[in-house]
Order: sequence, then structure tokens, then C-alpha cells
Amino acid sequence: MKKNIMRMFMLSLLGVTMCVSGCNNGLTDEPDKVDFPTKPINVIVPFSAGGGMDLQVRALEKLAPKYIGQNFAILNKPGGGGAIAWNELVTTSPDGYTLGISDSGLILQSLYGENKYHYPTALEPLVQFSTVPFMLVAKADQPWQTLDELVDYCKQHPQEIKFGHGGIGSTSHLVGQLFKKEADIDIEQVPFRGGSESTAALLGNHVQVVVTNTGTLMEQLRSGTIRALAISTNKRLKNPELKQIPTFEELGYDVVLEVWFGVVAPKELSPEVKKKLEQSFKDMILDPSFQENIEKLGAEAEYLDSQQLMKKWQKENENLKKILDDTGVLDQIQAQKK
Repeated sequence: MKKNIMRMFMLSLLGVTMCVSGCNNGLTDEPDKVDFPTKPINVIVPFSAGGGMDLQVRALEKLAPKYIGQNFAILNKPGGGGAIAWNELVTTSPDGYTLGISDSGLILQSLYGENKYHYPTALEPLVQFSTVPFMLVAKADQPWQTLDELVDYCKQHPQEIKFGHGGIGSTSHLVGQLFKKEADIDIEQVPFRGGSESTAALLGNHVQVVVTNTGTLMEQLRSGTIRALAISTNKRLKNPELKQIPTFEELGYDVVLEVWFGVVAPKELSPEVKKKLEQSFKDMILDPSFQENIEKLGAEAEYLDSQQLMKKWQKENENLKKILDDTGVLDQIQAQKK
């Protein structure tokens, strides 16, 4: 009898011990309980301050204290079509306190094969926060009022027109080269370190047309300083301020390319920190004030999680390979390095 009682007691004690142990493990493994962040988070932006990407990141920055509990410290590191910023990000500690902003250039740079790192495997996606079309614009006082008039002028004045873009090998460069090929015109490309610099060059009459994303240009479009000739989406935008702009495609030019903006991190983030960051960014992106600000910048807020963004990277890799083959941009990159 005593042996049976003792045996039952020991089994009960073992059960309690296992339960406590399991409960403790559950608490330890709960991602939401991670003590992160405890200080501001550095966000590396690969293009210059004042450009379309930078302005969108600053819209996120306003919501960071509310949704993640800390401020963002924005660090603009322009140059190399994004390579300078992404090289730095690859070498930072994967502790969640240094993140980066990316666009389609992250895929492009890996296709060029000229950089120290292969970014799609050296970095990991967290979220996409927007999609952004490109526009071809000119100053309002130029003699051409439409895209067809610009094409006619270029054919009558070969090599006279210069188009500015955000850097050799950047997505805006590809859009310009696609247009040049489709229109069969001879124009000179001039690289800058982002959309804000190329727009300043346009306003200063250093180039005659510019390809850049819509966010960089909204203020000048509203003031009437510049005129948009075409947009690189496959259909017109819903934005009331931009819906009157024709697409390249409807004008007879097969130029369809838009850029996405997303957040990336160094490889090997802990699962707990990654989950906390993903959820915080999702909350920011779905906040009505962020979506309103993005629309004012001529873009569309569009959330994708890390897995969805990775699939997008894979699909875009194939699309951009074809564009590079069609435009000869790889040859331009090689020539620049000689």
C-alpha cells in the first residue's frame, strides 16, 4: 500500500515538473516577448535624400515610434546603383538594429556580377511596402508637348537630347534605354546619384528629359514646372493627379517596368527579431496615414511579407535578364569600368 502511494506521488511530481518545464519553454520561445528594440534602428537608404525612395522611407519613419517603439535613424548612402549601401548592410551585425531599403536594383546588381556580394543571397527580405512607376518628363517650356513630338524631335536632331537617370544600371536607366530602343532614337544617357539629382539637373537645363519615379516629381508636376510625357505601367494610374498621363504602351512603345520598394536585413536575423520587425512594418504599411502619404507621392502602398517578396525576387530575376539582353545596358556597364 505504501509503495503504491509513493509510486503515485512520484508520478504526480514528475508530471508537474514536465508541465512547468514545458510552460517555461513556451514562454522562452515566444517571439513577442523578445526584448527588441531597445534603441533606435539605423535604416540605410541607397539613394540621395529628397528622392522618391527617401521620401517614402521618411513616411515610415513617422510611424516607427508608434508601431515599433523606437525611432529610425535614416542614413543616405547613394552610389553604385545601390551597391554602396547594400555592401555596408551585408557586413553589419544581424541584430536587427541596421536595416536597408531595396528596390529592383538589388536584383539588377546581382545580374551584373560586378559587385563583391550577391545581394539576393547575402541579404534577406523583410517586407515590400510600395510599388512605384517611372515617368519620362521634360520641363514644361520645352517645344515638345507629347511623347511622339519628342520622338520626332530626337530623330531630326540625333544626339542632341540628353536623358538623366538615377545611375548606370539603375532601374530608371533601364526604362530610358527601353524607350530609346523602342523609339529607335539616338539620345545620350547621363547618370546621376538618384532621382533628386537628376530632377535638379533637368530644372537646371543640364539634361532635357529625365526618367525617375513618380515620388521625386510630384511637387514639380503640381506646380506645372515639368510635364509628364509617359508612364511605365501597363495601365494608367488611379491617382487623380496622375491618371491623365498616358502609358508608353498605349502610345505604341513596349516599355513596361515599375519598381518596388522594400526592407531588407543582413542574413541570420534571429526568428524572434525577424517576426517582430515583419509585424511592425506590416502595421506601419497598413496604417491609413502611411497609405495616404504614399499616394501623395504618386505611388501605391502594397504590402508583401518576406516569403512573398522572395518569390517576387525570383520572378523579377528572369524579367530583368531579358531587359538587359534587349537594351545593351551590360555593355554600357563594362564600358564605364574601362
